[in-house]
Amino acid sequence: MPLQLAFESLGDGPPVVVLHGLFGSSRNWRGIARALSAEHRVICADLRNHGRSPWIDSMTYSEMAADVRALIRSERLDRPVVIGHSMGGKTAMTLALESPESVGRLIVVDIAPVLYADRLTPYVQAMLSLNPRAAADRADVVRQMIERIPDAATVGFLMQNLVVTNDHFDWQLNLPAIGAAIPELSAFPPELAARRFDGPATLITGSLSDYVTPADSAAFVEQFPQARTVEIDGAGHWVHADQPAAFLAALGLVPAIAARAHAPPPADVQRSALMFPWRPA
Repeated sequence: MPLQLAFESLGDGPPVVVLHGLFGSSRNWRGIARALSAEHRVICADLRNHGRSPWIDSMTYSEMAADVRALIRSERLDRPVVIGHSMGGKTAMTLALESPESVGRLIVVDIAPVLYADRLTPYVQAMLSLNPRAAADRADVVRQMIERIPDAATVGFLMQNLVVTNDHFDWQLNLPAIGAAIPELSAFPPELAARRFDGPATLITGSLSDYVTPADSAAFVEQFPQARTVEIDGAGHWVHADQPAAFLAALGLVPAIAARAHAPPPADVQRSALMFPWRPA
């Protein structure tokens, strides 16, 4: 049974659905959504076990794609553009391969339909190993996280999931379920290997990222034969946060933005607290 996902909606016009990556949420995409909302209705969803969406033990790509398909139907969206980053990109690919009628155009950000090494379990373990409810303040949680993950940028990103519930701090993530699902989330459904999506597709990668090799890009084009690929200079895995203006131009969804591709990004899509406050300037 699909879950009813929480989402943020902005603007009016042809629909765009945005799917965040692991440990992310809809709010990571507010700056991009604002820019796109000039000509589109933009729906940024919280995937299961993230943000304000329901928690459940199971977390396969087919299940997450079914959640998104249910959202598309409940909001009566006509073949939306579906943008997915990282885990959200694999969810978007699964949706396109399983239900091509649900997707007007597919845009995948810095991920491919391949098996990845597990880079994520240490983050789950770090968050599970401390008790945020006993923390005196956010700084206390940050200090404990830095002891476990000696990278301030990563800790800053993960800290976006720390929320106040009643009179204590807690994680807005279903960490046990996410931890159990890491092997599946690192892979891609093998039963989809023979399927193809013949609609328009784009793979956007960062020149500084190691998530998509030439072989991975070829694997993407094999399953999405109408695909074009775009590499954004100076961007890492979080392409949309590192180079928002170039990313918006690569999407090609708002002609005026594409025309300003070489201009400074608008204030609401610069690297700021509206997007990834943990990314260095």
